[in-house]
Amino acid sequence: MKPVSIGIDLGTSGLKALALTPEGHSVAEASASYPLLTPRPGWTEQNPSDWLEAARRALGELAEKLEAAGHTPVALGLCGQMHGAVFLDAWGEVVRPAPLWNDQRTAEACAEIEAAIPRSELIRRTGNPAVTGFQLPKLLWLRRAEGENFARTRRVLLPKDYLAFALTGNATTEPSDASGTGGLNLAAQDWDSELLAALGLGTDLFPELIPSHGVVGGLRADWAWATGLPEGLPVVAGAGDNAAAAIGLGLSSARPGVGSVSLGTSGVIFLPLERPTPDPQGRIHLFCHADGGYHLLGVTLAAAGSLLWYRDRLTPGVAFDALMQEAAAVAPGSEGLLFMPYLAGERSPHLDPDLRGAWLGLSLAHTRGHLTRALLEGVAFSLKDVLEVMRPLATIRQLLAIGGGARSELWLSILSAVLGAPLARTPIEEGPARGAALLGLVGAGVYQSVAEMLEATAPEAQAIPAHSEPVYAAAYERFKAAFRAVGSLARGA
Repeated sequence: MKPVSIGIDLGTSGLKALALTPEGHSVAEASASYPLLTPRPGWTEQNPSDWLEAARRALGELAEKLEAAGHTPVALGLCGQMHGAVFLDAWGEVVRPAPLWNDQRTAEACAEIEAAIPRSELIRRTGNPAVTGFQLPKLLWLRRAEGENFARTRRVLLPKDYLAFALTGNATTEPSDASGTGGLNLAAQDWDSELLAALGLGTDLFPELIPSHGVVGGLRADWAWATGLPEGLPVVAGAGDNAAAAIGLGLSSARPGVGSVSLGTSGVIFLPLERPTPDPQGRIHLFCHADGGYHLLGVTLAAAGSLLWYRDRLTPGVAFDALMQEAAAVAPGSEGLLFMPYLAGERSPHLDPDLRGAWLGLSLAHTRGHLTRALLEGVAFSLKDVLEVMRPLATIRQLLAIGGGARSELWLSILSAVLGAPLARTPIEEGPARGAALLGLVGAGVYQSVAEMLEATAPEAQAIPAHSEPVYAAAYERFKAAFRAVGSLARGA
């Protein structure tokens, strides 16, 4: 029998499970979906019971595939959506549906946090200002809006940690995900008791912290029976989704300067750090990494999502390849046309949910190709906004380009020219579940350390030829001026 490690990614739209060999090769995968609840405008929730049912289905399917292929699971690692809040009572039962990372009900709670702890001090301690999607504001919202439910709550868990609790009966978390709650002291990598006390909360509400490769416990008998996996299978804490994806790419604090840029639905720049070095203004996130170090994270909300919206709403039926060919025929700079990609507000570096998108500078001379190219360039400019905040904080030697948008040679050439940073590609596309499975290999003792595992499994990176377009320097200055215009419009100024 051949050993494999299972990785689970508990995402917003569904759960993915895959199995990796010790060399990092994927041998089987399965998935299951669940609904997103939006009971009020700005609210997003899910029922944790739906996550458990999805895990049963996906793990059962995966176990059958592994048995048929002669593979033996040696560990199960977890990762998933960050920032969510699963409120549990004294018996470990869920108190109410779990508000998610993109839930926006906590503006008053964020103001309450920054009234109790000055923003500069909050950033120094936790690496971030109070952010509406984080878990800590959700606790304050529960206390303010649903006092009876708050009184019943004895513990709050992050989504993947609730799944680990169900699988093992043990409540823990690990630093990469915990640093996205808003209540973790980054330097100490432990709950900030002084901060929590200032808000009238105790550390007993939060679970024990263990390393990302630490074993939460063994798989319970009822889960073994329901899935076909071995009872007692080590369940490993894992990581938040971005940190897990970075582990899958081989990104480590031991190799500072090598990060990633993702052109997925959102745009994400991930950059490892050896020491916790926050942006003093909190314009980008600082979190713990799953290797014991730290990382900077900047998120733009509508990267490839802008292109998908444009194709589906404005050019239905037109293939992406056709749109890209038209854009490639347009000169860099789109003859003065600018696209502001704030279709869903913006996260980094503006933290403004009220921003909105626009094409600026339209003329009778512009064609559909101009609209498309301006969109690609606008997303690249928004990512440059993020990178410019990171540059004083960390060395940037290379960024691995990942996500669906990175399959476009045109978009990569634009991104290379705009960012002015060396880009590279990897063949890896498994995403966060890969990193969770790799951390499982460390927890199971297949590797003695995360560093040893990364050395053995990091994918090869192929450098992308650098592109230079002098016109983009002036275009980026115009983009920043245009931001001031759309920002004023959003604020009603």
